[in-house]
Amino acid sequence: MPLFGMTEKKIESYEAQLNPETINFVQQSINKIVEAKEKGRKVAVILGSGPNLHEGVTTLMAELMDKGVVDGISTSSAVISHELAGVLDKVKRVNGIKLGISGNLLPKGDFFEITQLPQEWLGMIDQEMNIDHDLMQRGNQLEGNVIIKAAGNMGYPMGLRSEHIAKEILGVAKAYGLPFETAAGWGADPRTMIGVGARKELPVLVSVPQLIGGGGVGLCIGDSISITERCMKMAQMLGSADVLIESAVALTQEIHDGPFETYTGHGVWGNWDGYKIFSLKNKTLIRIDLDPNLKRAWDMQRQDSSVQNAIDKGLPKTKLTGIPFRMEMSGFARLETSIPVVGDIGVIWPVIAWHVAKELKIELDFINHPQQSEEGQLMRDWIVDEIHPFDREKMIKIGRSYL
Repeated sequence: MPLFGMTEKKIESYEAQLNPETINFVQQSINKIVEAKEKGRKVAVILGSGPNLHEGVTTLMAELMDKGVVDGISTSSAVISHELAGVLDKVKRVNGIKLGISGNLLPKGDFFEITQLPQEWLGMIDQEMNIDHDLMQRGNQLEGNVIIKAAGNMGYPMGLRSEHIAKEILGVAKAYGLPFETAAGWGADPRTMIGVGARKELPVLVSVPQLIGGGGVGLCIGDSISITERCMKMAQMLGSADVLIESAVALTQEIHDGPFETYTGHGVWGNWDGYKIFSLKNKTLIRIDLDPNLKRAWDMQRQDSSVQNAIDKGLPKTKLTGIPFRMEMSGFARLETSIPVVGDIGVIWPVIAWHVAKELKIELDFINHPQQSEEGQLMRDWIVDEIHPFDREKMIKIGRSYL
């Protein structure tokens, strides 16, 4: 996989885009990751969707998993859906009304998207489902823009194909008592997180609050194992890691502070009822986020324990702190070992990956670039062209020999 001209000079140019405070927190994060790996301990990453796909972060995570830096992933059903379709793809966006599609079935703007597929993949999908080639031909002849976006999604036929193939994957997962994500990884490109996770037997799990967002794929993920089992698997993954990194993700209070975590309180009764629990105490929780309120909540807690005082008094944190308070800020701000990294994940992640690899003497074959840069555009084109959609035959072959 290419580095797209990534050099130390390029990393320095990205570092120059960050303010000194952010650079300081980035360096602390690098040190904690390197320290954990040198001790033979684990690092887990908790990813959102959108920006992580477009900035090449999910592809970077697959590379870091392959090279032994990242040991587990929590993500959303939307990300799994997009990885099934090849991470990013090109679609032609046209007026759906002109295609003869009812406006009641179209999203805002009445647009419809035609996936720009190589003939090889179109032929393969043609064997799995009935494709309306006339619809595609007429759509491609209409006036419209060709754009790169998260793969599958609303593009025809890839979005519909993902919905269909998810039901087959669900059947395989349930037959073997596995999470959907594992069975999906059997047929996924090895440069996706689910692909490398299945190959190296590393956990890639959708969290409960992130089950919604991947359409029918999300439903199949949710149906593959019970909510309780999903939460326990998540707790085991997070509990085994020394360093947890959150990347452009919402609702993480319900991920890292779930029903089996004790330090922030929600899992206090789990052990009483005989469940294995874990604690965030002494774990490093790094959060990469554009929201400056994250840092404000973190500062207020360290200045006068504002967040903890609000909890101790049973008062609403939003009113006491005077900032829009997202739930994940509570546990994060109160955790003594948390590190707030406020900035663009497209800039911050290559800096972290470059320095961690250098310290650990690991040679990375892929590092992402911010999507707005020239290198980022080349990276996105490469992802479209090289990371392939889910291969049904590959899943079937592995399934036949499983166990």
